[in-house]
Amino acid sequence: MSWVSSNTREDFHKARRSAFIAQLLTIITRSSNELLPFEEVRARLHVRGQHYLGHQTVLISTIIGSEGRYADFDRRFAPRTDATRFRWMSVDRAYYEDVGLPAVDLYKLGDIYFVKDGHHRISVARQRGQIEIDAIVTELTVDVPLTPDLDMRSMLLKEEYSDFLAWTNLAELCPGQLIEFSEPGGYLDLVRHINAHRYYMGLERDRPVDRDEAVVSWYNEVYRPVAEVLREQQALRFFPGRTEADLYRWIMDHRWYLRERNGGADPGPLVAVADYVRLFGRRSMAELTERLMRGLRTMTGATPV
Repeated sequence: MSWVSSNTREDFHKARRSAFIAQLLTIITRSSNELLPFEEVRARLHVRGQHYLGHQTVLISTIIGSEGRYADFDRRFAPRTDATRFRWMSVDRAYYEDVGLPAVDLYKLGDIYFVKDGHHRISVARQRGQIEIDAIVTELTVDVPLTPDLDMRSMLLKEEYSDFLAWTNLAELCPGQLIEFSEPGGYLDLVRHINAHRYYMGLERDRPVDRDEAVVSWYNEVYRPVAEVLREQQALRFFPGRTEADLYRWIMDHRWYLRERNGGADPGPLVAVADYVRLFGRRSMAELTERLMRGLRTMTGATPV
């Protein structure tokens, strides 16, 4: 057996051991180590277009899915079966013999990539510690953000977000928006909020209000003021694992409760946030509440006691 053949065989065995150890860790940690299936991800999202990007240099760590071969490799592209051995070793041999390999073929969605062709080249490159790879890239345009930590559980939330953006047209109407929940069901509540806002806008203006007008008004006059208070007061640090949209959803319910308790007077986002965080934040809210109340006194011109 030649020196190259011996090395490629050993490299493949190392890659298989890596896949085995990674699988054990996923069982222990109850995490996911699967490549994402391109067909399923694409079916769950609203794709607005497709265009050719040509040759790119791509970070291998951002390639997290496959078209058709997601069962053959794990999330780090370690081979999961011996069936890939001979093809894998032939690619590895090309590295030892300094033979140039063609660029891999990838699909891009958001900030992540799916392999159309070149699974073994990516697997060998990653096993060798290579950080980047040459690729021919076709991009599919989607409105929802997709990052390399995506798994199929969080894909369910991306699907809801994509449906919400398709219904509201919010991504086009309000570029830069980012509304993400940590659990399912939140976007249905937002649709209800928008419909209610549209209804009251119609009463106030004594005319029909179209959906686009209502969506923009809701985002700028209802959602953003609450989100801005949350950011200014760093309220998320008192709700670990939660998102800005989660807190908006709960605070709006709390705001309605305070309005009913106060005889119909809207407390506004600052008071609603302060009271909600004080009551339901994970730790003592004394410091945050004081900051919020100082901000309220500044807005109203009240003199501190």
